[in-house]
Amino acid sequence: MTTSLMTTLMTAASTAPTIHVPHIDYLSILPMVIMLGGALVLMLGSSLTKKMVGVRVGTVVAATVAIAALGAALVQWHQVANHGPSVTIAGAIAFDGFDVFIQIVVSIAVLLSALIGDGYLTRENIEGPEYHVLAMVSASGAMMMGAANDLIVVFLGLEILSIALYVLAAFNHKRAESGEAALKYFVLGSFSSAVFLFGIALTYGATGTTNLPKIADYLALNVVASNGVLLGGLAFLLVGFGFKVAAVPFHMWSPDVYQGAPSPIAGFMASVAKAGAFAALLRVFVTSFPTARADWQPIIWVLAVLSLILGAVVALNQRDLKRMMAYSSINHVGFILLGVEVCSARGVAASLYYLFAYLFLSLGSFAVISVVAGPGDSATDISDYRGLAQRQPLLALAFGVLLLGQAGAPFTTGFLAKLGVIEAAESTQSYVLATVAMATAAVAAFFYLRVAVTMFSPVGRSGAVPTSEDASQQDASQPVPIPSPDASSGDGIASLEVLTDAPPEADVIERGIQPVPPLTATAIGLCVAVTVVFGIIPGPLLDFAQQATLLIVGG
Repeated sequence: MTTSLMTTLMTAASTAPTIHVPHIDYLSILPMVIMLGGALVLMLGSSLTKKMVGVRVGTVVAATVAIAALGAALVQWHQVANHGPSVTIAGAIAFDGFDVFIQIVVSIAVLLSALIGDGYLTRENIEGPEYHVLAMVSASGAMMMGAANDLIVVFLGLEILSIALYVLAAFNHKRAESGEAALKYFVLGSFSSAVFLFGIALTYGATGTTNLPKIADYLALNVVASNGVLLGGLAFLLVGFGFKVAAVPFHMWSPDVYQGAPSPIAGFMASVAKAGAFAALLRVFVTSFPTARADWQPIIWVLAVLSLILGAVVALNQRDLKRMMAYSSINHVGFILLGVEVCSARGVAASLYYLFAYLFLSLGSFAVISVVAGPGDSATDISDYRGLAQRQPLLALAFGVLLLGQAGAPFTTGFLAKLGVIEAAESTQSYVLATVAMATAAVAAFFYLRVAVTMFSPVGRSGAVPTSEDASQQDASQPVPIPSPDASSGDGIASLEVLTDAPPEADVIERGIQPVPPLTATAIGLCVAVTVVFGIIPGPLLDFAQQATLLIVGG
């Protein structure tokens, strides 16, 4: 009897179903594997060495990993262009041009963030590789969101992206504002993640799957008699995405976090976090819910209008430049949402181009802000930029170009980015949305120009800026004189004071020259060069964005 029992058990074991391991195409996930692997190597290497890993070592490793990921993404592009798009790893990963575009954008952002962060970490005397490790981990989450072909994978990428960002926001433990910003970001971010997960559950309940192409097939082949569950799922998914991209009314965290977080981290959030979140938003709604566009397009329309108006109007009243950049970022979100609302290949191409252009504009701007802010990120008021063109003309010129790019000035990528999404909206007869976008662009130009005019405003009575030696010999209680308004002179000084919203004469303080670290200067130069070169010669980048949309799986 014992023998027969053993025989029965062995027979049952031999006939038991085996676990099927999906085939893994490592090329399809190579950039994110490189990014996450580089973070693990740097973290383990620093923990196994007796001496703390220096800032420069971490920068070199992060930059090398970013370049390697960028190279892998270019190989991916060649593979997709020659052999077409595909899905891998049991349909969980989409290997197409859209995915590769996001991999390239995130890799470049990590490279620039590593260069910018090096000078900041050295100035603040922060040792260790944690900054670079967390940035690479967060970037791998953004890459996963761009490649996700399943809602579960989108959620995993979202959490990998977000958790590292929570820590990065509080990275400078010497500043209480940094900890407060991180706490607010963590609490609201956790709540939004729960809402997003609930949206996934409702979508699964309505369609029976979380796979994006299968959701699209189900909705195309079936008529849902009662779509309340599906609509609830779409609404909760939009809330989760709206928080990550800081669209109104889910933007409450953005100004405080941007102001409290270290300046390089604020630039990283403005570029990488938005790239990953918008990539997932476009992938989910444009490719999976095109048949339900009548239900979600009006919501996107409202979010776009609110973000455009509030971002531009509230930024006018900001004196802290980091808060102004936060509301400026909200305005840019409104522009990108124009491409999402169109729900077409043209709209997706315009949104992708905008993400690429905004990457360099935001990172370059926050790099300048990080330099001018000085130790402790303390000097971020607009008055601190008064006379910057006299102290450091090249830095002021670079910042001026980046600000004009964000304003949408001609011969910059910002102009083409705004023009692209507005044309996409007009192609679907969304004339009201396009008009609101153009009107808010004109309003936003004012606060960009206010900063630019402030930088080129004179500090001394004769226009000369005192040197640091002269400033040290001067009594600290005596204010630096500024030109007094004289309406009769006709020289426009009075209007200049109004435009720059200059502080009282007693509050204007000569700050002296802030050193620009070589790696930070390199990053700023690259951002300015891309903004101007591709603004004058837009063909290659426009073609790149267009080809990325034509290779979307299921699109």
